[in-house]
Amino acid sequence: MLKRIHHVGIVVPNLEQGLALWRDVLGMKVTRQATIADQGVRAALLEVGGSEIELLEPLSATGGVGRFLERFGGGLHHICFETADVARELEAARGRGLELIDQRPRLGLAGMICFLHPKAAHGVLIEFAQPEFEELANKTGD
Repeated sequence: MLKRIHHVGIVVPNLEQGLALWRDVLGMKVTRQATIADQGVRAALLEVGGSEIELLEPLSATGGVGRFLERFGGGLHHICFETADVARELEAARGRGLELIDQRPRLGLAGMICFLHPKAAHGVLIEFAQPEFEELANKTGD
């Protein structure tokens, strides 16, 4: 069962410049920050109310986030829903015939995560997250 909107992902060309707005101007607190090489991003989660904003800077132009930046110039990338069991949500989506990006959950900045393909939700990239703050997700710096 989906609990709440965990975060909204925003692609930025430069993480430090993104933090200059979201952290320094808007006053949001950075809760986690890391380079996630296998996902091709530098990322930061910033707390706002009961949810978060995730800033994503691509490490290269060839990954998914890099291609998004090239195509759209940055901006709103995905919406993430928190769940108590990301594997169960992924299997439920598969059982409903939804197109998936991930075939199994993986570790991300927000815990164990998986993505549904945008074709499954009328062009919206959906992420499910089960906050299990292991070593990667607890990292607060690069």
